[in-house]
Amino acid sequence: MNSLIEKSIRKISETNYLYSRFLLDKIDWNHRLISIMGSRGVGKTTLLLQHLKNLNKQNHEILFISLDDIYFSNNLLVELAADFVKNGGILLALDEVHKYPNWSKEIKNIYDDYKDLQIIFTGSSILEIQKGDADLSRRSVDYVLPTLSFREFLLFEDGFEFPVYSIIDILDNHAEIAKEINQKIKPIFYYQKYIKTGAYPFYLEAKNDYSNQLLKTINLLLETDLISVLNIDYSHILKLKKLLLLIAESVPFKPNISELSSKVAITRDSVMKYFDYLQKANLIYMLGAANKGFRRFEKPEKIYLNNTNQLFAISNTEPNSGTIRETFFLQHLNYSNTVNYSPNGDFLVNNKFIFEIGGKNKSYNQIKDLPDSFIAADDLEYGYGNKIPLWLFGFLY
Repeated sequence: MNSLIEKSIRKISETNYLYSRFLLDKIDWNHRLISIMGSRGVGKTTLLLQHLKNLNKQNHEILFISLDDIYFSNNLLVELAADFVKNGGILLALDEVHKYPNWSKEIKNIYDDYKDLQIIFTGSSILEIQKGDADLSRRSVDYVLPTLSFREFLLFEDGFEFPVYSIIDILDNHAEIAKEINQKIKPIFYYQKYIKTGAYPFYLEAKNDYSNQLLKTINLLLETDLISVLNIDYSHILKLKKLLLLIAESVPFKPNISELSSKVAITRDSVMKYFDYLQKANLIYMLGAANKGFRRFEKPEKIYLNNTNQLFAISNTEPNSGTIRETFFLQHLNYSNTVNYSPNGDFLVNNKFIFEIGGKNKSYNQIKDLPDSFIAADDLEYGYGNKIPLWLFGFLY
């Protein structure tokens, strides 16, 4: 255990606190059991370490451990927790819980047995807290950390700090907001950088090799996280990769299940199951119609990649500009709003607002007679009327 304590002290002390993800200030850290879920590379570990460093507690009171540590090849988490509490421990921070086979059962036991111990854990977005071996949903307060927003990218890239705007703020006041932002930066210049290399914090250390690093992250997610969490056979991974490539070079599209089944050499039922795997892994987003939403294993209306960086990294061809626009919009709206497929425009947001996505010369023809309809336009510094700069939707979180 002493080696774990030494690692914990070193990791916390070495943590950079220059910039932090937005969720750090949104989490209510007073709860006794907190989960932080998210895809690989979004910054869960750094966020947790920043919180621990900010507490400024004594070394024996806090323990940060990664559950893929070799220590756990011969030791149980419940036994570690017992020793930690006996020696004055009050906060147990567990990273990568999906790497530990019985994580949910043992966390439940620790939570129930030690009433004065706080537990914070991070895990893959693939995990479903309520479906673990022990249902933690009634005990834990759960948070999800998405990819970097365009707003956060501006902070990480050049230290520009802007507030978060709600969808209503943007719809009602986009002209004034855009004016304030344009007085400080050239948003289109930064937008062009962001869509290729700005969605994951690790871009700061991998600017010259970002696409390769992102591909490695995606491969690890498929080859390690999916297998360990969902217990699927490795033979499925190559077919998942093939399906992901087909999606990347076609999105957004209305999937033809029979055609995909033939191209990947799997059954129709397997195609739907693979869609579910890829969405849980935050590699794709399946869009359903508003009148029925999207049900698991039901054919989606459209499929998108999770973010624009994946488009550039996965596809062997230059992504279509329309695909980039729609992916950027969905990526940012989806975090705190309900987004559905719309037969009249591109998206229906919060069951009220219809959005058509296009270039700066996009006309209102398709939505001119529809109430609460808007255009999100690319390559536009300032909006007017119901035409809003696309980049401005990157300030939603």
